[in-house]
Amino acid sequence: MAKTEDVVYGLIEPVVQSLGVTLWDVRFVKEGASYYLRVYIDKEGGVGIDDCVAVSHAIDPVIDGADPIDKQYYLEVCSPGIERELTRDRHFLMANGCNVTVKLFSAIDGKKELTGTLKADEGGISVVTGQGEIALTRSQISKAYIKSED
Repeated sequence: MAKTEDVVYGLIEPVVQSLGVTLWDVRFVKEGASYYLRVYIDKEGGVGIDDCVAVSHAIDPVIDGADPIDKQYYLEVCSPGIERELTRDRHFLMANGCNVTVKLFSAIDGKKELTGTLKADEGGISVVTGQGEIALTRSQISKAYIKSED
């Protein structure tokens, strides 16, 4: 059975693109007693509140019509932020050359967190750190995000 996020992503991606915005990610999470469907959008130059409102109004009837979620939830549309999390293969490709922090499920050379420059292509992922280049598979990564410039 497909994950809720993937079903919603497929439903709303064409609608979001028709508004001149890129669908970055979809998350369905429980926080306390409430569920949230978070839709992350992006565009060249960044998104503003007007973009978020327009996308929310456009996707709400699409999601309601398809009814892929059997729980009551809150819909939130927002920017992925500066330190955006990399969750999909295309995110890694888009972040090629960026400074990243990568958290690992299991330590490599005694480290469970790597910070460096991301190298990503169709062949794989690696992080170039001060100690050299470390090749990774997606299954080794618990969390990865673009590191903001300090």
